[in-house]
Amino acid sequence: MSIKKHNCGTAVAINSPGNPDGKGANGLMLDWQRTEPRGLVAKSQRQILAEFFTSMLILSAHFKYKPAVGVANFLYWVDGHWSLSLIAPEQWSEDHRHGYAGRCQLQSDMTWTIDPSDEMLQAGPLSEAVSGFFAAFADTLDSDLALEEILPFYVRQMPYWQRMHANGLSRSIQGAVTLGSQTGISARDWHSCLLSSDQSGTPLLSQ
Repeated sequence: MSIKKHNCGTAVAINSPGNPDGKGANGLMLDWQRTEPRGLVAKSQRQILAEFFTSMLILSAHFKYKPAVGVANFLYWVDGHWSLSLIAPEQWSEDHRHGYAGRCQLQSDMTWTIDPSDEMLQAGPLSEAVSGFFAAFADTLDSDLALEEILPFYVRQMPYWQRMHANGLSRSIQGAVTLGSQTGISARDWHSCLLSSDQSGTPLLSQ
């Protein structure tokens, strides 16, 4: 799945008429509370963007389970789609092993980290997919709106758990930006922090 403009921005928190996923109001509120960011601290612009990019890459993947803090997840690029799984690459088919992007972990502040695989760091379909996602992510920063105004608080097109965790991520980034006195800075002004410091062209990743 490639990132789309609405996945990383332009959508803000709104009241939704009904719930197409069949969750009752009480269940929805419990899940909202479970994705409440904890331990928020001020962060540098570079760290915020790295966590934003990495988290949205992972949340663009297909998965149907509720991610838990501190549990190992594994990101794959197979048949032109991202998927997140609790199954490690050595337990998968050869296709999955070749498409293994890295070991991912949800943090208590609702951001994600990734330990990139060797495959991701080498030239090939996997690194090209990451680079394409990164280019689309950079496009979402082409806005005069403040970063906190383009966060994915509510994206109807995302599946339920991805949508809930994108909301938690948005609350996390908004909190970090507020604590760091970085509110009101246009998304376009954040753009210069995107390039990786190793100057290899590798997209910025939160590890």
